[in-house]
Amino acid sequence: MTHPERRLPGRSAERGGAAGRPPAPGGCADPLLGLFLVVAEVTVCVPLFLGLGLRAWARSSGTAHAKGSPPPADPGTDWVPLAVLGVLALAVALVAVLLLRGRWLWAGGMQVIVALVLCAAALASAGGGEAREEPSNPAPTWNSPPCRSGGNSDECARSGG
Repeated sequence: MTHPERRLPGRSAERGGAAGRPPAPGGCADPLLGLFLVVAEVTVCVPLFLGLGLRAWARSSGTAHAKGSPPPADPGTDWVPLAVLGVLALAVALVAVLLLRGRWLWAGGMQVIVALVLCAAALASAGGGEAREEPSNPAPTWNSPPCRSGGNSDECARSGG
């Protein structure tokens, strides 16, 4: 004889889903939460992207250095956008994991997509930059004639012959 109050292995209970876990959110709350979070992230990211863009523009135009000092010859890679976007992507990914563990599948999925977009923006900010310019006066690639003055190669290079 089987007891109806006993749960069989592999079958969920008829009342309330799995034992110890709340049921998944129903209705339109899950997609609406996802949409609300995406809109909130956009409102945070728009001023952030504008600020990073203005920072890059000031760096490229030479107005980012102090007045009276010459601009740096090779400013190198600006790592600030990579760090800022990377931290933001990590925070969004953490929220996505928490939402997915809480069984908010739509909201968590939207956060995963936002985190991937932020990671792509971070990588683009690190890899994208100004193209390196070729030197204006490249070294000759042909074999120059030997120096006949008897001096070393530096002397011949200065004399042009």
